[in-house]
Amino acid sequence: MGAKTALQGNRPFLFRMLASSLVRRRSRLLVALTGIAIGATVLLGLVTLCYDIPRQLSREFRSYGANLAFVPVGGALALDRGLLEKARAFLPQGELVGLTPFRYESVRSRMLPYTAVGTDFTEARKTSPFYRVEGAWPARPGEILVGGDVAERTGLGPGKTMPLDGRNSRRERYDQEFAVVGVVITGGVEDEFVFLSLSDMEAMTGEEGRVDLAEASLSAGKDELERIAGAIKAALPGVDARLVTQVTRSEETVLAKLTSLVYLVTAVVLTLTMICVATTMMTVVLERRREIGLKKALGADNRRVAREFLAEGLCLGIAGGLLGSALGLIFARVVSENVFGRALNPELFLIPLTVLVSALVTVVACLAPVRRAVDVEPALVLRGE
Repeated sequence: MGAKTALQGNRPFLFRMLASSLVRRRSRLLVALTGIAIGATVLLGLVTLCYDIPRQLSREFRSYGANLAFVPVGGALALDRGLLEKARAFLPQGELVGLTPFRYESVRSRMLPYTAVGTDFTEARKTSPFYRVEGAWPARPGEILVGGDVAERTGLGPGKTMPLDGRNSRRERYDQEFAVVGVVITGGVEDEFVFLSLSDMEAMTGEEGRVDLAEASLSAGKDELERIAGAIKAALPGVDARLVTQVTRSEETVLAKLTSLVYLVTAVVLTLTMICVATTMMTVVLERRREIGLKKALGADNRRVAREFLAEGLCLGIAGGLLGSALGLIFARVVSENVFGRALNPELFLIPLTVLVSALVTVVACLAPVRRAVDVEPALVLRGE
């Protein structure tokens, strides 16, 4: 009766037995611990990246252009710049990459027609980083960019001049010569345009305060962009804010596929971790058959035996989860800095969640070995059968 009581109720004795078991089989259990730690590393690392990927990729996608456009409402021919500045106030400054106005005018140069685009070059460099400029960006009044197709047809390039003429808003003729400082190549319609500063266009045409459209680039997801667009349209009736669906849809598709891939890889790694732990614990059970038989002969019931093995698994799961959490943060930081070139913002709540999942996976992996352990027949084992 005393032995039975010691086995079933003495907690310090149970802890000593557990510690002794872990120490005596440390080589085998180290294999299981390594597997759990690797699983926890991948789990925390990938899930952390999964939380941070939208923020990182949202910035990377800004190289594909703007994702929010502002156009006049209804049949209006132009957008008032004052309304555009009011719309800027609705854009989160921490997520705003740039806001670029555009104004289009038909002009002529040496009797040939062209489309002139007035813009803010500082903002255009932010919202349209895919513009490839051979030469320099205009930095002073009187400097312009010409599209690649225009340069090819006319022979214009940095160091040459281009006269522009036409009629202003009062139907008066204007004729002004500009210095070409660069050639812009995009592979799109922009190659057919002539770009000059908005202030130069306003001075040339004699009409100020209007643009045809504006493009904004924000590091934000589709849901937030829709919220911002709705708020602007509700507050500013003269402005129609629209998502650039091609860019936004591409971001959503890529993010969805990456997220699915992360979860798939995590599930596979956790399954392999479970197999590794189950195999190791099954080997431990086979090695300890005589020990288990002796305990049961001394009065330990099946619940007691199962609890001891599950406690070992739980200790391994917690230790592996803690070790894997530390390695996972390092793994995620290295990937973030080397792939995206930006610092990682880890979600700290993922650390206890990783430890919990590691412990749960380990306990589940121990169920089959535990069932094998409780099936041990003391009489047969102690007779050597």
